[in-house]
Amino acid sequence: MVAGARLNFEAIKSKMGNVVYVFGDESGNLDFSNNQGASRYFILTTVMMENCSVGDALLQLRRELAWKDVLLTEQFHAASDRQEVRDYVFESIAGFDFRVDATILEKRKTVERYRCDVSEFYRLAWWFHLKYVGQAVHRDDKVLLVAASLGERKKKQAFSDAFDAVALQTVSHADFHTAFWHDATDPCLQVADYCGWAIQRQWERHDDRSYALIEHKIASEFDAFRLGSKLFY
Repeated sequence: MVAGARLNFEAIKSKMGNVVYVFGDESGNLDFSNNQGASRYFILTTVMMENCSVGDALLQLRRELAWKDVLLTEQFHAASDRQEVRDYVFESIAGFDFRVDATILEKRKTVERYRCDVSEFYRLAWWFHLKYVGQAVHRDDKVLLVAASLGERKKKQAFSDAFDAVALQTVSHADFHTAFWHDATDPCLQVADYCGWAIQRQWERHDDRSYALIEHKIASEFDAFRLGSKLFY
């Protein structure tokens, strides 16, 4: 694990009591090729918090931006939002306590088994991620794990099943529940999207403009395939 900015997570936990919210989103895509538009990395990012007040702040921000006649899509989405909107979002979430963790997988180092079955690759990514993040969950915690849904119909169910299976493996010591929601349905998923986008920009393009705004909240960035050297495409 690469320690990030280094929140004192135990101090946060002392305030959280027994309730833990974890919202996760992915950055990059599942195109295992060198085609234009294929990302180099697939990144899972979660935000962990004691309450969802940061999401409430984003809902309020949308209302305020509407009064300012700022053009918005149906949700905050960092990749498609205008820079003006991104600036507002990062400013809005900056004052809230939450922990950011990211697991980075360089897709070219992925063996054929996982390149050929994207739901298995997705399961592997979450296993790497929750195997570490799950260590921050205690036996007396009540945990809500929410992943942003992706895929269509049959694939969406396969991804949801993979997420549930990994959660059972990694956080079964706590009282946990999972959900697989479209990121438009919960603003806390949009917080995860923004943090993941900032981390992806840093890894893909060495663009740290947005990364610098959340760096102090990053507890870990784990390069899952860091020891691998073979590229498969």
